[in-house]
Amino acid sequence: MKPRALVVGGGLHGACAAMHLASSGFDVTVIEKQYAGRHASGVNAGGVRRLGRHPAEIPLAVAALERWQRLEALIGDNGGFHACGQIKVAENVDEMTALEARAAQVRELGFDHEILLSRAELRRRVPAIASHCVGALACDGDGAADPYRTLTAWRRRSQRKGARWLEGVRVTNIETIRSEGWRLWTDHSDFRCLEGDWLINCAGGWAGELSQWLGERVELEPRALMMTITERISPFLVPVIGAAGRALSFKQRENGTVMIGGGLFGSIDTDGESSKVNFRRLAKNIESALALFPFMRETKIIRNWTGIEGVTIDGLPVLGNSARYDRLIHSFGYSAHGFQLSAITGEIVRDLACEREPKLPITPFAIQRFDTPRSTARAGHAT
Repeated sequence: MKPRALVVGGGLHGACAAMHLASSGFDVTVIEKQYAGRHASGVNAGGVRRLGRHPAEIPLAVAALERWQRLEALIGDNGGFHACGQIKVAENVDEMTALEARAAQVRELGFDHEILLSRAELRRRVPAIASHCVGALACDGDGAADPYRTLTAWRRRSQRKGARWLEGVRVTNIETIRSEGWRLWTDHSDFRCLEGDWLINCAGGWAGELSQWLGERVELEPRALMMTITERISPFLVPVIGAAGRALSFKQRENGTVMIGGGLFGSIDTDGESSKVNFRRLAKNIESALALFPFMRETKIIRNWTGIEGVTIDGLPVLGNSARYDRLIHSFGYSAHGFQLSAITGEIVRDLACEREPKLPITPFAIQRFDTPRSTARAGHAT
């Protein structure tokens, strides 16, 4: 009899976990209370980056990029990934000094993917950049992809491998079965009770609530990430642009529109199920974009939107085994920079469910770290 895995959450990390588990012989059921990719997984900026990662995330990000480079062979679609590069811009000498220290830190850790750009080299790569910018840090193999296309590809491949997806189904209660499995109760009359050997918590902005049901402490808050799209304008930019001293993720898409994000948050309705743009905060995001690309001042904004994500107090994900239960695995809290990592996190979940040691270090992401409250700064710009 196949081992059964219940994956709560139909976002990107849930879809990737489902595909790898199903490919490894598990009977997989994904339970999603709305529809796949309803929140952050389907509407984020699509950044595929190693640039600016917290040191603990760098090994995962490097491994994930290798998967992105052969994504079509893995799941039948490349997700629209293109390695256009990512650049973090310094606007003054102090910011450039900080980027130089960052590059040295990455080299000391044994990686060489982040390179410094002089003012002249930055200008050569990004001719439209504001004249006051003094240099940058770059990752040439990084890039961007289409979030919803990527999610759909992982989901479809998981289904071809046998995973069952239940959308519009809400988990209402969770029970353990003799410490050897799980029973999930739902609000759907046809799937009132689901049983499995393994429970995978990929519930995104609601993963903290699920953890609390299970008595596991986690410092996580649902946040509404904001994004902006402009009208189409003539091509002027190839790489994805971030800023050393501002919250910004900025790129021009193939159709000429410009996508502006950067980890600034809107408002979440009291029921926690929907969100809306906070235009005062959004204005700061637009100001950041105009500071680096002032020629866009007359460009029209076409639309804005939000997507709910789970953000941890230290900005690092929760990825690993439960501290309390033998057959509970967490994969959530990617804090606005989990899109790229999804290409590797599903493999890690699979390895844990197969009761073997993951090939990559995940100790910094253990849920046990919240047993002692702490707070550290979040590194890097949003995906």
